[in-house]
Amino acid sequence: MDHAQLVSAFREKGVLHLKEGNGKVVTLMRPELWKPEMGEDWTFLLFDLFQIRSICEPFSEVSLDIVEYTNKPTVYHSPANRIIKNGPIVDGVLKFSLILEPNWNKLLFQISQPVLLKLDSQKATSFHTSILFPLLSPTTKEMFLGPEGEVKIIKG
Repeated sequence: MDHAQLVSAFREKGVLHLKEGNGKVVTLMRPELWKPEMGEDWTFLLFDLFQIRSICEPFSEVSLDIVEYTNKPTVYHSPANRIIKNGPIVDGVLKFSLILEPNWNKLLFQISQPVLLKLDSQKATSFHTSILFPLLSPTTKEMFLGPEGEVKIIKG
């Protein structure tokens, strides 16, 4: 994966369409470019545990431990931080995922901000990678994490 070329394209336009190893196109976008007509099926991608604080209400240690020690790709649903005024938030809840796969994590690190993801966006792109995107795995889990340690499995 040519990180420099991908990061440059993302910084230039604020959006990046990338065909991953399964042939699906994933779209990465700056959160400030999101508009309601784009739909609510977007997920915040994080490269570091501490980024959760910028998008979600403060978490309990239990909730942070769940995110930190989960070894399967997981999408979390959690109450959005009140400072986020615009974004794919439904009833005060947003979706996020901490991406641990080394190549994707490095790309997100180099972008250096939380980004929005839309899976299988059907967009044309000239960017390709053979590396599978972790959230497209059939073993991807979904769970609700509340700030007080509430946990609810949505998709196990």
